[in-house]
Amino acid sequence: MKSTIHNDVFLKTLNHQSTPYTPVWMMRQAGRYLPEYRESRKNAGSFLELCKNTEFATEVTMQPLDRYPLLDAAILFSDILTVPDAMGLGLHFVDGEGPKFHKPLLDEKSVQKLDVPDVENDLAYVFDAVKSIKKSLDGRVPLIGFAGSPWTLATYMIEGQGGTGFLNIKKMLYTRPDLIHHILKITAESVSLYLAKQIEAGVDVVMIFDSWGGVLTHEEYETHSLNYMKVIIANLNLMGFENIPKIIFSKGGGQWIDKQAKSGADALGIDWQTNLGEARKIVNDKIVLQGNLDPAILLSTPKAIKEAVRKVLDSYGHGEGHIFNLGHGITQFTPPENVECMLEEIRNYSKKFHAGN
Repeated sequence: MKSTIHNDVFLKTLNHQSTPYTPVWMMRQAGRYLPEYRESRKNAGSFLELCKNTEFATEVTMQPLDRYPLLDAAILFSDILTVPDAMGLGLHFVDGEGPKFHKPLLDEKSVQKLDVPDVENDLAYVFDAVKSIKKSLDGRVPLIGFAGSPWTLATYMIEGQGGTGFLNIKKMLYTRPDLIHHILKITAESVSLYLAKQIEAGVDVVMIFDSWGGVLTHEEYETHSLNYMKVIIANLNLMGFENIPKIIFSKGGGQWIDKQAKSGADALGIDWQTNLGEARKIVNDKIVLQGNLDPAILLSTPKAIKEAVRKVLDSYGHGEGHIFNLGHGITQFTPPENVECMLEEIRNYSKKFHAGN
């Protein structure tokens, strides 16, 4: 039985209900821009330990909410690469270089060995964290669970790390499409089970991060990225979770909004390179839009931040169906007081766009 949520503005927006203001949360809101996070990270000893230790994962999920009462949602502190890690690819983090895999999928033999992991046991630490965070939240705001999209996870699994030119995965895509689709199929099934278990543990909303969908060609985006996200949404609905709101976000995917709107998702994340007002016209208010402030604006001045916030809200315009967010994750160099400035401006300025005011 889900507990009562005291601040349900985020959920109301996802359900196309009227709200007194535009809700807001931030991608990577628990993270390196906060001194308290850096302290927890130091105490944990490593990033993976931060994710895998229930107490630490709860602590860092709660930190931004304790600092910023104007946030309307919490997001589980975890990493998109927990799923390939459970598949036995040997995830590790190198300081200054980010995530790497000891056993990337470089040949046919390794691809054919890939299988759906024992999600319930191998990723139990994630579900334990969800339960602990829900207890700490005590109904304060909803909790968002998440996973990486199959295409995005496949890029890390094949490249063996982030920050590449995607040449290995694209070579496989064009020369051995059978292998790519095998990886994407196994990963979509794994992510479906993973998100289902997060929901059972207590998350109120799930989001699929398609960080690298935008590197695909026009034709390949639908076949290799969007279609597999649609499979996950359909699977969750078949498992009985049709009432749990689902958000998809393809970074660099603004040209495919019309296709994303037909995915079965309840909301679309929009990056900062996309015009929010134009996106609203395309979806015709049939689907909620989330976004899309450039995270870099938070490195500037309060005056510039307030102006940028107003531009985003003006661009969406009057009415419901908008969740304020950044167009990608908050940068680690952001001064925490600039976040407060942004949140206050969103709360104050957005009220005039809602019917109740």
